Amino acid sequence: MKYLSFSNGDLMPALGLGTWKSAKGEIYQIIRTAIEIGYRHFDCAFIYGNEEEIGSAIADAIKTHEVKREDLWITSKLWNNRHRREDVLPAIEASLKNLQLDYLDLYLIHWPVALVYGVNYPQKAEEMISLNDLPLSETWQAVIDLKEKGLARHIGVSNFSSRRISQLSHETGVLPEALQVELQPFHQQKALVDFTKQNNIAITGFCPLGSADRPSSRISPNEPKLFENETILSIAQEKACSPAQVMLAWAVNRGTSVIPKSVNPTRLKENLEAADIVLDAGQMERMNALDQHYRYIKGDFWCVEGSDYTLENLWDE
Repeated sequence: MKYLSFSNGDLMPALGLGTWKSAKGEIYQIIRTAIEIGYRHFDCAFIYGNEEEIGSAIADAIKTHEVKREDLWITSKLWNNRHRREDVLPAIEASLKNLQLDYLDLYLIHWPVALVYGVNYPQKAEEMISLNDLPLSETWQAVIDLKEKGLARHIGVSNFSSRRISQLSHETGVLPEALQVELQPFHQQKALVDFTKQNNIAITGFCPLGSADRPSSRISPNEPKLFENETILSIAQEKACSPAQVMLAWAVNRGTSVIPKSVNPTRLKENLEAADIVLDAGQMERMNALDQHYRYIKGDFWCVEGSDYTLENLWDE
């Protein structure tokens, strides 16, 4: 396993298990199986609605001495309706209680989007809060306080642009330590990846395989399909591995972390093994040539009519 390092020497496994869309009733056994296979990095979020079951699985694995807490890397995220400073501490405390943990290895602001308290997904503009009224720097300062309290060893952001990250650093004096964004062969975000490397920010890619099981409302007609790409299929044949393993190996080989989700024990094992597959320079070059700047998670669900959220100011593109 390769690792991404932090300034204090902590190491985050380059390949972890994503838990978005993992249903209640099945995620407990998935986590137990994953730990048995060798997973040590688990990506969670309060909004996923399954942290309590994940926590039970982790606690049971620790009790039965399958793993030690210090060997695990657990990430969770602050949801958009808890951006006010007074709401941030209760938010992480809720995740810690559900996960049965004393601290998180990494805590992220989930989106650069603020919602009215109690609203999970806005249907009208009145349920959203302009960042002019609730700046991200207020939320980030509260997250900084969490680290100082020892509730999170590391802190960062998700779905943020380099401009927003630089702005947070300028306004608070503290640079995020980690960034999580969509990264896959059709959306490689090369400039953003370079920015994180230049600033010693650990970067993790979600939707590394295209997230074909995401909600149907977020699937566009005629979108490109990673698993049908000839280059990926050709490299898979050359390496005697699966197309999914090629995509995950490419992510790890380029120095990023990646968090594929699976509920299938065989695929869980294959995904983890992908972290040790080495693609040669020519294969990496062929993979790098696949970039189409195509997002599977577009973020347009935040662009509610009447609000000041747009795709342009969400991604700064």
